[in-house]
Order: sequence, then structure tokens, then C-alpha cells
Amino acid sequence: MYLSKSLVFSTALVLYLCWSSLYVEAQFNITDPVEVNALRAIRRSLDDPNKNLTNWNRGDPCSSSWNGVLCFNTTFDDGYLHVRELQLLNMNLSGTLSPELGRLSHMRILDFMWNKLTGSIPKEIGNITSLELLLLNGNQLTGILPEELGYLPNLDRIQIDQNHISGPIPKSFANLNKTKHFHMNNNSISGQIPPELSRLPNLVHFLLDNNELSGELPAEFSELPELLILQLDNNNFDGSTIPESFGNMSKLLKLSLRNCSLQGPIPNLSRIPKLGYLDLSSNQLNGTIPPDKLSNDITTIDLSNNNLIGTIPNIFSGLPNLQKLSVANNTLNGTVPSTIWRDRSLNSTERLILEFQNNGLTDISGSISLPPNVTVWFEGNPLCTNSSLVHLCGPERADNSTLTEVTPDCPVQSCPFPYEYSNKSPDECFCAAPLLVEYRLKSPGFSDFLAYKIRFEEYLSDGLKIQQYQLEISEVTWVKGPRLRMSLKLFPVYIVNDTKSNTFNTSEVQRLMALFTGWTIPDSEIFGPYELLRFNLLGPYVNAIPFASNKSGISRGAIIGIVIGGIAAATALSAFVSLVILRKRMRNHAVSKKRRMSKASLKIEGVKDFTYGEMMLATNNFESSAQIGQGGYGKMLIYEFMANGTLRDHLSVKSKEPLSFSMRLRIALGSAKGILYLHTEANPPIFHRDIKASNILLDSKLIAKVADFGLSRLAPVPEIEGDLPEHVSTVVKGTPGYLDPEYFLTRKLTDKSDVYSFGVVLLELLTGMQPISHGKNIVREVNLAFQSGMIFSVIDGRMGSYPSDCVEKFLDLALKCCQESTDSRPSMAEVVRQLENIWLMMPESDTKSLEPVITPKAGKQVTSPSSSSEIRNPYMSFDVSGSNLDSGVIPTIAPR
Repeated sequence: MYLSKSLVFSTALVLYLCWSSLYVEAQFNITDPVEVNALRAIRRSLDDPNKNLTNWNRGDPCSSSWNGVLCFNTTFDDGYLHVRELQLLNMNLSGTLSPELGRLSHMRILDFMWNKLTGSIPKEIGNITSLELLLLNGNQLTGILPEELGYLPNLDRIQIDQNHISGPIPKSFANLNKTKHFHMNNNSISGQIPPELSRLPNLVHFLLDNNELSGELPAEFSELPELLILQLDNNNFDGSTIPESFGNMSKLLKLSLRNCSLQGPIPNLSRIPKLGYLDLSSNQLNGTIPPDKLSNDITTIDLSNNNLIGTIPNIFSGLPNLQKLSVANNTLNGTVPSTIWRDRSLNSTERLILEFQNNGLTDISGSISLPPNVTVWFEGNPLCTNSSLVHLCGPERADNSTLTEVTPDCPVQSCPFPYEYSNKSPDECFCAAPLLVEYRLKSPGFSDFLAYKIRFEEYLSDGLKIQQYQLEISEVTWVKGPRLRMSLKLFPVYIVNDTKSNTFNTSEVQRLMALFTGWTIPDSEIFGPYELLRFNLLGPYVNAIPFASNKSGISRGAIIGIVIGGIAAATALSAFVSLVILRKRMRNHAVSKKRRMSKASLKIEGVKDFTYGEMMLATNNFESSAQIGQGGYGKMLIYEFMANGTLRDHLSVKSKEPLSFSMRLRIALGSAKGILYLHTEANPPIFHRDIKASNILLDSKLIAKVADFGLSRLAPVPEIEGDLPEHVSTVVKGTPGYLDPEYFLTRKLTDKSDVYSFGVVLLELLTGMQPISHGKNIVREVNLAFQSGMIFSVIDGRMGSYPSDCVEKFLDLALKCCQESTDSRPSMAEVVRQLENIWLMMPESDTKSLEPVITPKAGKQVTSPSSSSEIRNPYMSFDVSGSNLDSGVIPTIAPR
């Protein structure tokens, strides 16, 4: 009988192992369920008329290659794959951005550029502490900028340009210490630019043109050490002047303040060594043009449409890279120095445009003959009455210059669409399928692209790691900004006598796409920031799917090997299991009858079971007067079942349901009251000595219970004179990382030792870090972050959004508790009081779903211990308070 059953079991085991082996690949490719649910919620909030996201309805996001979802290649410590990028560029998506985006906690790139999204930017994006690129430009988003975005410690680039965002720039953005690119142009952002942004150590590009900014230009921006481009055109800094300190921006390449309602004089900008582009046009600037010469790198100077007076100084002469000078529509007078154009030697691709229209200019000094490629306009000046200068006084003509490429003389029918001949290939009739890319320079540092075309081709081909002949620029168009839009063609590398080299392979398409979308092409000083508008996949590239997730599974051969090995192992294991089961059952058969009788003896007919609550009520809180006797085995310690485990479990990265800040604050307050009870209500007071996150238990409602008094010591009793010693001497015990430094050195135990340990718990609640990990101490690490102004970089991003003022006070209290000197630490009563104050500061929306923590329960009475040698509660639960310390149920136990 036993043998047959064991064989049945072993056979079932073999079948199970074989079945599980067949699905081993699926087991190796499982996306974090939290992120799977988040992606599904994101999909529900989107309309997808082009059906780009149809495969989001089946399979696993990472292993099934959901469109636009890219994952890390390997699993994390939790055993799951995680989303690395969400690339949904130009998919014609509409709808809204789901708050569930904040659940993609390991994501580095979020790209929704060039869609039709509406609604606001979810504040939950501020939870993605790993986020490096936030790309939302080219949509129809509204609402304000969430303050929570200012606490993304790894953010490199924020692009929200060309939306309908309104409201001010949050001051919290001053915390973005790693951010290099602020691209927020073409919105309705209002208010003053926060001077606090001048603290950003890595800010390179600050583009906020075409908004509704007002107030003063922050003079503090001269302190930005890495700023290259400051572009604020078309705002309303009504009556503001250009700060003189702007002349101290040592690395500035471009200053563009066109049409900003600025007044006052032009500051001295000659101290900026590499200034290449200056546009102060269409303001109300007055005074004279500063006499100090600008940088030799300057390509564009536009001072037109102001109220400038005086003469044109010689500072514009001898500028070797100048492409455009405009001082039109001012009240300048006197003569124009011809050295501005006479001293220039221009090649065939270089041009110089000089605009002097509508001033009071009366003559030209020196020769009036113009070199080739120089255009000068004097219309609307008195000098136009001179007949010899009439030819310079006509109306300005439009620029009709275009790029032209030499088309090879090859048979058209031999290269049908989407294939075409590569104009610059070593084989002039190389027919290949190019990748078509729409590309835009957002803030170029020049006025005429033709002079920089070859240099641009060298720059971009080098950034893409392709040969220069593989890149062709088919069209260039200046658009409002001014910004430069271009159409690019990327051709496959030419290989002699290889007919298959006329298309890119899939991996190369994905590589090129990743370079554009990941912003890994280095920025150029002269070309400025760029952006990808479209990456077209036509012809042979339709199925290249550059957005697909990287598969991270194992090979088919390995799967076959695992299956075969699994079957062999299962066969051997089944034989062994059969023997074990047979012997075990034979050995246990002799005692099975006795065991059954033992079990039956526990079920005594007629005896009623009592709940703990009924026993407490019947014994008046286990009053000693109700004690009938005591068994020979001593007293028994009975703990309430803690459904939610320890606090440490919930702070672990493996926790599936991270705690919000309001829940953490509630746990901190409940725990603090438990410790305060030990310090003040127990008679005599008790020092816990081992307060740590794993000794704080959480019940089904996440109410905190301070547990484990295994190291507890009674505080000293008063001496004959009535004085109470301040400490007890004891050997060092407790848990490393939580130990009071002074206690460790002196072996003097005080209530402030518990305060220090509790301060470490508060830091754990705030950061999610362990007290000691990889050689780092939490107190030291948080102090360093606090002193360097980067405290929000260590805040646990999994706790979601939070009021920054409450977090700052919480942090301040935690660091006070962790002071090295015991005298500098607050008492537990003060800790409780401050935590209660923080709770009262919390928004009602964050706390209304939680049980009250500082509202006393009516009718409750505190039962004070009557014995100096007993602790009445195995752990303290304080879900009610005020100054009242209600300990709830207090069973009688003896301290260990």
C-alpha cells in the first residue's frame, strides 16, 4: 500500500518537473508584477489609434517585447526584471499620463515626445528616483509643474517644451543637482525665475523662451559654473535691466533675450571669453553700445529694435567668425566704419549680413566696395541721399540660399523606392535603403548653417560612429525660435561586391535609434542641444522595431539541456523519494495510534474556549487578585499575532507594498509613544536597549508595537537621599548600527541611549537604508547628504509624494536624536511632541484614510503597573494618544 502511494507521488513529481522544465524560459523572464500592473494602467489611460501598443494586451512586458518597453538585461535581487526605458516617441498617442508611471521605480528614460497627450504631469513621476531623462515635449499637456519633480536626484534632462504648462517654476527644482538641461520653452510658465536655481552645479542649457515669465532677471545666474546657453526670448521682464553680473558668466556661449521688455544699458559682455551668439533685440534698451570688443568666437550680434544712441564703435571690426550684425531700428548716428566688412576674408561657404536700417547714419568711413558674400543694408538712413550709396539702400531681400547635393548619373529604374542612390558613397551608384531621420537644433550658435555644414556632418557622423559619407542632409529649414530643422538620411556602410550591404541589420537600426533617443550623442558648443523629431522605419526596416525590449532569456539549446537534465534528475529523485517515504511511514506506523489519541485528548467535550479579550475582561486586566494559582512550568508569554511582520520587512527593497510617508510618520509616532511609556509610565522606568526596525512589529492595520525586551534593564531605583542615578552601568549589548556611541564607549546606559537608537529608526523610515550596509553607516551618510545640500537624494523614493516641509522637520528630529552627545538629544517626550506636530502639519488628504494617532479615545483609562519588577505589556501599541499614553491590553509578564 505504502509503496504504491510513493510510486504515485514520485511519478507525479517527475511529470511536474518535466512540465516546469518546458516553461523554464518563462520563469527566467518575469517582470516585476508591480510594474506589470503599472504598465497596464498606463495603457488604459492612452488612446492608440495607430495600434502601436496592441501587444501590451498579452504576454510579459520584458520577455514578450512590449512595444516601447525596454528592460534591464538581468534580474534584480528581488528575482524580477525591471523596466529601464519607456520609449513612446511620435506614436500619435492621445489621452493622459497615468499616475501609475510612478510605480516604474527603476526607470531611467521616460519618452512621450511628439504625441497628443492632454491633462497634467502626474506628481507621482517624482517617485522615480532613478529617472535620468524626462521627455514630454511636443504634446498638449496643461496644469502646473509638480513640485515633486524637483526631488529626482538623478535627472539629467527635463524637456517639457511645446505644451501648455502654466504656473511658476517650483523652487524645489533647485535640488536637481545633476540636471544639465532645462528645456521648457513654448509654454505659459509664469512668475519670476527662482534665484535658487543659481545653485545648480551642472546646469548647461536653460531654455525658457516663449513663456510668460516676469519679474527681475536673477543676477545670481552669473554664479552658475557650467551654464552655456541662456535663452529667454519672448517673456515679459517688464522694466527689468540686464544684470551687470551677466558679464561674469565665464563659460557662456549664447545669450538670447529678444523681446523681453528689458530696459537700461547693455552691460559689458567683453569678459565672456567664448560668447558666440548675442541677441538683445526688440527691447527698450538705451544708452550707447559698449566700447569693449566681444569674443572672436562671436557669430551673431543682434541689437536691433531698441533705443540705442551714439555712434557705431569699431568693436565690430576684425571679428573672424561674424555672420550677422544687426543694429537696425535704433537712433544711432555718425559714420559707419567700413572695416567691419573690409577686414573680412570669406570663403565660398561663408557670408556676412550687416543691417543698419532706420537709424540716423550719415556716412561710411573708408572704402564702400563690398567683398563677395557680404550684404549691407542702409535703408532709412540720411546717407541714402548720397547717390553713390543708393545701391546699398534698397529693401532687404529674403534669403533664398539652399543646400544642393550633386545627384549621381545612375539609372533611376535600378533603384526603386524606398531604395535610393547614396550621393557620397565610394560607389556613386550604390543603391541602398537609408534611415530617414527628422532632427532639430534647438538653440544653434550661428545664423548661417552653410558655413558649418561640413563641420556638422563631421560632428554627427562621429557621434553616431558611422562614416561621414553615410550621412546626407537632404533639407534644412529655419523655423521660429530661431531653430534649425533638418532631414537626415543615414545610409548603410558600402562594402565592395556585397549585394547584401544595402540595408542596415536590425541591431544597427536599434543602435542608431538608441543614440538619438538616449541623448548619448555629445553636445556641441556651436550646434547646441538637439532633439529627435521622427525616426522613420520604411521598406526593409518596418519590422526592425527599435523600441522593443531587450530579451534577456536563455538560448534554446540551453533550454533543451535543462529539460533533459531535469527529466534525468527527476527520475533519480523519484526513486530516492520512494525509499524515504516507505521507511518513514513504516517507522511512524507504530506511533501513529498514540499520536492520534494525543490529538484527540485536546478536544474535551463540554469545555468552552475563551478568547484573549474575554479573559482580559473577566480578570480585570489580569489583575493579580484574579490569579488562582500558577503552574509548575512557570508563566507563559503570549504575543498577539502580527499580520504585517516587522517594520524592517516593509522598508526592504523586496517589499511589494512600500509605505507612504504618512504611514511611516504614523508608525514613528506609535513607536515613540511605546518607548515613552517604558521611560515614564513603568515603575521603575525601563531602558529598552535594543530598539531597531526589526523590533517594531506591525499589526493588520499597520499599527506599531514595540517588541522584544530581551535586553531591557530596569532603571536604577532612587537612593536613600531620593536622588535618581542618571545611568546604569552594563556590558555593551544591542545591535550594531543602533548603539549609542557614548554608551558603547562608557558602558553608561541612559534613556538617551534609546533616543539614539530610535533616531536611527527614524532615518531608516526616511531613507529605506539599513543602519550599516556595505561599510556605510546610515547616520554618517545622511549627515553628509544634509551638509552638502543633497538630502533629497537619499530620501526613499518608494514612499511616493510627500510634503517637503514635513519631511524636513522629520529629518531634523532624526538627526537631533542621533547626536553623539547625550545632552544634545531630545527626551522621548520631546520626540513624541515633535512627531505629533509634524502629523498635524500633514495635508488632510494624506491622513484621512488612516486611523487617528493623536486623538484620545473617550472612556479609556490607563492601567499603571503596580509592580516594580514587572512589565505589563510584551510590546507597546500606541495608536491613540495626545499627551495620554494608552497602552491598551497589558498582560502580566516577567522581564527576561
